Amino acid sequence: MALPAYKPSERTQEAILQFSKQAYSLLNQQWNIRSQLKRIDLAYMREQDCTEEQAKAKLANRRGDSTKFQNITVPIVMPQVESAVTYQQSVFLTGYPIFGAVSLPEYMDEAMMMDTIIGEQQVRGRWVSELMKTMRDGFKYNLGAVEVDWTREVSYALGTDVTRGKEGTQNQVIWEGNKLKHLDMYNTFWDTRVPAGMVAEFGEFAGYIELMSRIRLKKFIASLPVKTNVTQAFEAGSVSPIAYGSDGTPGYYLPFLNPEALLDLTTQATTNWLAWAGLAGENSNIRYKDMYQVTTLYGRILPSDFGMSGIPGQNTPQVWKFIIVNEQVVIYAEQMTNAHDLLPILFYQPLDDGLGYQTKSFAQNIVPIQDITTALANSSIASRRRAISDRMLFDPSRVSAGALNNDSPSAKIPVRPSAYQDDLSKAVYAFPFRDDQFQINSAEIQFYGNLANQISGLNPARQGQFVKGNKTRTEFQEIMGNANGRDQAVALSTEGTFWTPLKEIVKINILQYQGGVSLFNREIQESVVVDPVSLRKANLVFKVSDGLMPSEKLIDGESLAMAMQTIAAVPQLAQAYNLAPMFSYLMKARGAKLQPFEKSPEQLAYEQALGTWQQSAMMIAEAAKETEPPMTPEALKELVETNPMPTPEQFGYNPQKPLSSPGNPMLEDKSILASIGEKVSAIQNPQQAQGQQGAPSGTR
Repeated sequence: MALPAYKPSERTQEAILQFSKQAYSLLNQQWNIRSQLKRIDLAYMREQDCTEEQAKAKLANRRGDSTKFQNITVPIVMPQVESAVTYQQSVFLTGYPIFGAVSLPEYMDEAMMMDTIIGEQQVRGRWVSELMKTMRDGFKYNLGAVEVDWTREVSYALGTDVTRGKEGTQNQVIWEGNKLKHLDMYNTFWDTRVPAGMVAEFGEFAGYIELMSRIRLKKFIASLPVKTNVTQAFEAGSVSPIAYGSDGTPGYYLPFLNPEALLDLTTQATTNWLAWAGLAGENSNIRYKDMYQVTTLYGRILPSDFGMSGIPGQNTPQVWKFIIVNEQVVIYAEQMTNAHDLLPILFYQPLDDGLGYQTKSFAQNIVPIQDITTALANSSIASRRRAISDRMLFDPSRVSAGALNNDSPSAKIPVRPSAYQDDLSKAVYAFPFRDDQFQINSAEIQFYGNLANQISGLNPARQGQFVKGNKTRTEFQEIMGNANGRDQAVALSTEGTFWTPLKEIVKINILQYQGGVSLFNREIQESVVVDPVSLRKANLVFKVSDGLMPSEKLIDGESLAMAMQTIAAVPQLAQAYNLAPMFSYLMKARGAKLQPFEKSPEQLAYEQALGTWQQSAMMIAEAAKETEPPMTPEALKELVETNPMPTPEQFGYNPQKPLSSPGNPMLEDKSILASIGEKVSAIQNPQQAQGQQGAPSGTR
């Protein structure tokens, strides 16, 4: 969020451009991070084999020759990384909302507001998918980055215009909220003088580069509250061309990873629809380019260093946001006034052993195991190749090399005239083929695969693999309960360095910028009215939680069954516990959400009052039978109406159910009135009532 509009002077713009260039070059001066990331991704995608032998076999298979054996890269890195990511996402990203708010009992309404806001922003901002990509980067590179920013976006809602008939109209609305964006680590730069987990708090800068087409850049600039130099930005040519495969080239970078990618990435930078249609330059006063590199840079700066006039606190560190097009034109400068005072780019680092950027990533620890198992597997494939086309000795004076190297299995081999009427067995000698290493290689591959599990801490059962054994159910559960200890350590580590700052930024942004609005809560399936003033009053007691919970705190199936049996067998528990909420909690712990079916306090009060009235009405009807002379229906009705039947409105309860719904209290009301009617009939016609009582069932 920004202060009133700020347009930097030319001197300030030049200082911003120099700051951006120096910030970007600092990362590449220390080490070539792009080549490191590329090696990990190639291992993850199993695309490291660039040998001539593999290329020929692959080409032969494509042409339909299935007799050629390709090399194989044993999949070790990718399954291990995905298994680790799966556990972490099940801890942090499976709830709704993923960050639940808790509070003191007197602030439960405010906690519900916070839950509703976070849930709505979670869906609108695509938090789960963006965070999953960030977590995957973390386990591949031990570095993942996400931007957390309070944004305003133009969206549309459908309305009705009676003058246009039945067709709906498009109404423009402004959506505000926290948006999370996964950052591509190939095009992200930050202050490496501080540990990755502390960049948001102590780093001086962090930013990223995006590639945008002309139309996307137009839409992006239109969404900015304040912009400058728009025409210059569209006409600016790229100083640093888009780099394809050149790790050290500055600017936007696209690595070549998948040789069989669905699209040719090199063509997207030259797509100009106007030029393609022969209309370039027509009907436009702006000389547009095909693609643009857009740099978003957050910096903790002193405004006096940049010659910023009119900014309060010239020599006080402030967080600013700059947007630069093609490294030449500053189109946006904004002082971030967020109360959290953090750079809104957080880094996810699962393994933190105190060695900083020297710590090996989860994937890097397993790459050597993948390499050695791949070598063992390919040695067996080499044996298969030799079995098909074995090496041999031959006499070139008797047999030609071309005849022996014929690929056709049914080709006839002619001999030279010098071999006529000679012993042809002496013309060719094939080396005996023996493959004594196949069984050994298979055992060693399994052995090294187990080493990978020891390195990562993931046992085969957790990876979805069947494990033979005669362990009892309790023993297996105990082993699996201890198997996620290292995953819990990773979760606890990232909780302090990533998730807690993320939750604080989300919470503080909501408290600072959220306006009054009515939002739908998907958990309770009700609309919740957000009151920003009451939210801020409850700020000091809010604690945003997540799914991190030690395994011993989870309720297992046997404990749940025991609890249910105890509740049914010991009626005295009802004196000490509210059984209905306790039952809902126990079922929720096993994944069954019964909260939507719980009766509200208003409904309980109404039904209790209704039951009391029903009992009183029945007593009146019974007493009317004993009066002498018998009470007339009019007198009985007048007596009943002295104590009127309670209505839902008196208790603030709206049944919101049709009368035919099972369990609707109105059905009970009608049955009571019908019962009273039967009592009145019995008073008026005692002989008929006695006859009906004596009649067989079904004749009434």
